[in-house]
Amino acid sequence: MRVWVDCTAAAHPLVLRPVIERLRAQGHEVFITAREYGQTLGILDRLGMPYTTVGEHGGASRSGKAWALGTRSTRLARVVWDQRPQLAIGHGSVDLAVVSAGFRVPSVQMQDYEFARLQRQIAFRLARRVLVPESIPVERLKRIGAKPSKLVRYPGLKEEYYLADFEPDPRVLEQLGLDREKVLVVVRPPPETSEYHAPNDVYAATVRRLAAEPDAQAVIVPRTEQQAEAARALRAPNLIVPAEAIDAQSLIAYADLVVSAGGTMNREAVALGTPVYTTYGGRLGGVDEALIRSNRLRPLTDPRALELEKKSGQGERIRRDPGPIVDEMLKVAGPDAGSS
Repeated sequence: MRVWVDCTAAAHPLVLRPVIERLRAQGHEVFITAREYGQTLGILDRLGMPYTTVGEHGGASRSGKAWALGTRSTRLARVVWDQRPQLAIGHGSVDLAVVSAGFRVPSVQMQDYEFARLQRQIAFRLARRVLVPESIPVERLKRIGAKPSKLVRYPGLKEEYYLADFEPDPRVLEQLGLDREKVLVVVRPPPETSEYHAPNDVYAATVRRLAAEPDAQAVIVPRTEQQAEAARALRAPNLIVPAEAIDAQSLIAYADLVVSAGGTMNREAVALGTPVYTTYGGRLGGVDEALIRSNRLRPLTDPRALELEKKSGQGERIRRDPGPIVDEMLKVAGPDAGSS
C-alpha cells in the first residue's frame, strides 16, 4: 500500500517518524511532502527522511493563510495524483485534509490541541479517523468535527510514543559550545503565526531576565527567522540561537530547565523528565490542563519566579509503544492494510 504523509510544522517529522518507520517495516511505501516553515525541512534532513517540498507558511493573517491553503493544496494535488496513495496521514494538516478528500483518499489526523478553531474543524471533519490523547474532553472534540465514531483516544502524551526509543546524544552540547557548569535553559518562543496565538510579553521578559543571568546559558529554539533575529539583536553572550536545526530532544534531556510558549517542547520536557514552565498565552488545551493539575507543567506569569538551578538527576520517563497507533491508522484503509 502507498501512504502519503504531510509535514507542515517542525514537530511533525518527530511525531510521525515512528509511524513511518513501522509502515515501511510492514512493507508499505511511504512518500512525504513538507511545507517550508521554521525548522521543518531541517529536521527532516537531520532525521534522514526524504521528502518533497511543497509550499510555505502563509503568515499570521487569515488572508495569508487562506491564500497559502489554496495555492499549496493545488500544488500538492499534482504531486499526490502522480503517487496515487491509498492512505493519507497528517498531524493537523489542512492541506492534506482538502487534497485527500478531493481524491477520496481516506485520511487520518493526529492532534493534541483542540482550540485551533477553523484549522481543526476542516481537518477533523474531512478525516476518517482522528487520534488524540484521552485527556482532551470528548465534548470539545465533537464541537470541532471529531465525532465519537471517528475518534480514537490514546493514553498519555504523543511525546511518550515518539520518544519511546530515544536516548539523548551529548554531542549537541559540544555543537553549541555550552558550559556544563552553568544552568542550561532551553527556551521556545510563542507560535506567533498560529491562529490560536494570544500575544503576551512573558516570553520577551523571560529572555531579558536570562540575558542578565551570568550563571545561566539559554538556548533559544526559534520558530521563525524573525524570532531568531530578535534574540540575536540582544547581543547577550549567554543567549545562544542555533543557526540550523539541532537535536532539540537531546538538548531538552540535558537541560536543567525548559521555558516554552508552545506545546510540543513543553510535553517533550515532561516526557524526558526535565522541569518545564509554560508561558503560553492562549487557551489551555486538555493536555496542558492535565499536566498542570499533576504538577508536571508549571505556568509562568512572572520571569522572576524561575528557579534557575542545576537539575538533580533525571526524572522518570514513560515509554509507550507506537504500534497500536499505527494499527488504528491502518484500519482506515481496510482489513487488508496490515501488509503491502
